[in-house]
Amino acid sequence: MSRSDRLFRLLDTLRRLPPPVTAARLAGETGVSERTIYRDIESLRAAGAIIDGEAGFGYTLTEDNAVPPQMFDRLELEAVMLGLGWLEWQGDPALAEAAKRAIAKVTASLPVRKADEARHVALLAYAFDKKPEVPEFMPILREAAWEERAVDITYTDREGSFTERRIWPLSVVYTDYEPWILAWCCLRRGFRRFLISRVASVSETRESFRPRRVPLLREMMSETYSG
Repeated sequence: MSRSDRLFRLLDTLRRLPPPVTAARLAGETGVSERTIYRDIESLRAAGAIIDGEAGFGYTLTEDNAVPPQMFDRLELEAVMLGLGWLEWQGDPALAEAAKRAIAKVTASLPVRKADEARHVALLAYAFDKKPEVPEFMPILREAAWEERAVDITYTDREGSFTERRIWPLSVVYTDYEPWILAWCCLRRGFRRFLISRVASVSETRESFRPRRVPLLREMMSETYSG
C-alpha cells in the first residue's frame, strides 16, 4: 500500500469511527502497526488536519483538510442526514455501508458548530417493516447501469412464466417495499420495470449500449409520467 493510500485510509477511519479512537483500533482497522499509526497521525497534522488526542488516550478528527468545508443551512443538513439515514435502513449492505461512510465524511467536512447540528438532527429515518432481502447481484446491476453494459437475467413474469432476457439496465429504484429496475428489454423491444424479487439470476455480458442510458432513461420517465 502506498503512503498516500495509507494516509487516506487512516483519515477515512477517523471520520467513520466514534471518537476518541485508540491507536490499537486504528491499526486494526487499517492493517498497519501502532508505530505506523503514530507516524501517520503526525504526517496528517503536518498537512493541516486538526487531530486532537495522544497515545494512550485516543484520537479525534476535529477538522478535516482533505474535504473543503461545506456550509449547509439547518434544513439542508436535515435533508442530507434523513436521506442517508433512510438508505442505511433500505439499501443493500454495500449501499448501507456507503451511507455510513458518506455521513462520516460530510460531518468531518463541516465547521464544529455545523458538525454538532449534523450529529443531533431533529429528523431521523426508521423503518417498522422488516427490511426486504436484497440479493447478492445488486452490485452487478448498479455497475452495469453505470458502465452501460447489458446483462442477462432469468425472470418470472406476473403470469408466473419463467423467461431468460437480455436487458439494458437504466436505473435501480429503491422503494418502501422492494427495489426494482428500470430497463430496456431486448426480448420485448421496449421499456420494462422488473421487480428484483422476481429476478432469479443476473449474468454480466460484454455488450455495451453506451452512450444511450441517459437518453433512454429520460424517454422512459417521460412515457411513464406523461398524461
